[in-house]
Amino acid sequence: MENTKLMDVQSLWGSLNEFLRDILFKDVPRIIIALIVLWIGLKIVKLIVKGLRKLLEKKEVDVSLQSFLLSITDIALKVLIVIAVMGMIGIQTTSFIAALGAAGLAVGMALQGTLQNLAGGVIILLLKPFKVGDYIDSTGVQGTVKHIQIFNTIVETPDKKIVIAPNTDLATKTLINYSRSEIRRVDVKVGIACGESVDGARNTLLELAKSYPLVI
Repeated sequence: MENTKLMDVQSLWGSLNEFLRDILFKDVPRIIIALIVLWIGLKIVKLIVKGLRKLLEKKEVDVSLQSFLLSITDIALKVLIVIAVMGMIGIQTTSFIAALGAAGLAVGMALQGTLQNLAGGVIILLLKPFKVGDYIDSTGVQGTVKHIQIFNTIVETPDKKIVIAPNTDLATKTLINYSRSEIRRVDVKVGIACGESVDGARNTLLELAKSYPLVI
């Protein structure tokens, strides 16, 4: 009986030694290397984001778009580094990536309209079909652009109404920018009573136009 107990103790001790050897000689070095890679990777991501910020500032990209692009780049690079480190430790990342993709697909379908507005905002801020202060007309919205946001554009109408227009409409549908050209022709319809002199009315209108400094 004592011999049996002694053999059990020896077997347990042997298993424990083997487990500790696996941890000390296999797992611990691998974990240390993974942590070093993680630390170096995060430092590199920080440098990349810093360099991208300087590039966007040099190109005079809109501040809202800068913030969006920098955030997306930072998050995407950090996710890639974490996945790589998990693989180094021995964690199976295939199912994790599949779950992440499925979650992204579900979120994308749930926020389809919002993501379209987001894409529209990026297009507007990159291509700049209009800027703050321009007078635009699109999809029934006409007024002066006050703010260009990631999802919406704030427009003030001539009668001081504030219109929040979705960016997807402004980016994908016909848009008139009245402020893009330095000069613009304005048509004014004037009615003349029967019996009045057309030439006299015309001369009066021309004199009025000539007296206004902004009229060419």
